[in-house]
Amino acid sequence: MTVVAEQMHDNPTAGFVMNRELLLLSEDRPQDGWAQICRNFWPGWKKWYLSKGKMAATGKEAKHAVRRYMPELERMIDRLCEVAPDDEHLHDFLTFWCPPRYLANCSQVASSDAHGPFLIRNYDLDPTLNELTLLRSAWRGKKVIGMVDGLSGLSDGINEHGLAVSLSFGGRLAVGRGFGVPLIIRYVLEVCTDIQDAIEVLRYLPCHMSYNVTLTDRSGKIVTAFIAPDRPPMFRSQNWATNHQLGVELSGHGRFSATLERADILQHTMSAGPADAETLKHIFLSKPVFATRYGDGFGTVFTSLYRPETCSVDLLFSNGSAGHWTVDDTLNSIISLQFDDHGSHIQ
Repeated sequence: MTVVAEQMHDNPTAGFVMNRELLLLSEDRPQDGWAQICRNFWPGWKKWYLSKGKMAATGKEAKHAVRRYMPELERMIDRLCEVAPDDEHLHDFLTFWCPPRYLANCSQVASSDAHGPFLIRNYDLDPTLNELTLLRSAWRGKKVIGMVDGLSGLSDGINEHGLAVSLSFGGRLAVGRGFGVPLIIRYVLEVCTDIQDAIEVLRYLPCHMSYNVTLTDRSGKIVTAFIAPDRPPMFRSQNWATNHQLGVELSGHGRFSATLERADILQHTMSAGPADAETLKHIFLSKPVFATRYGDGFGTVFTSLYRPETCSVDLLFSNGSAGHWTVDDTLNSIISLQFDDHGSHIQ
């Protein structure tokens, strides 16, 4: 995963404090924005990638996998490599075919209120291991905005058709031959227009680990897909997800991440009917759904809220919103953040 430049100290008096920057970028074709992402974060990803033994497949196999399952992305990946610094490992990495184990925790809920359907999520990880970059792109002509994960992949996002999608780790260690989930999220947003399109894609795309993918669109339909490398995907009308599927299989991880506690809160909140955005914002920015164990490598890096009606995203932190953007906006700025024992703060 990415190790990025930050200032970090563990002061016994002041407690744990970490400073990061939220990067906002936009571009219609892979060029300066993508080059900046690669300059900033490829060194850290490369170190992770090589230290874990690279992909469990050859470069030739990875190319064939993209051509077979994601042909629409083949030229895009080539273009990304043309813009980025010349590196023999970059193309294989960007295919995300059979990558090393990749865990991202998270909570997510899809609901609706007076302003229409929406998807809200917490991305939980060590903040040093995430790009913290919101990218508005049109790399293949379709406008997509979302949070970067795995350089060319996304952890969550929305496209110009109003399809919103988010991932969370499924709480299982089974590994198989398939794509890393950030590229799967990117692919869904690049080629699909609604939930039905996305379901068909998720039925046939092989995923190398277990993840929960929650989706909504302008129709207000909601689906959570439980995808895994060792069993067929399951599609449920469940409007929330944390870090388990049929049950908690990794007891240690389940306790550490509080997946059942978070699930109980989200399920209870949604059991009486769709909760509005303000109610869910409060829950997602409060413990235990919001995690602050940054010193242990587990905390909420950001909260994102996507609205299909406006094809927009809001990024939320403990002390407020960093902003509101749509797929039509031009993004080019940096926002300073601080993570500490009390939460995430816009500086």
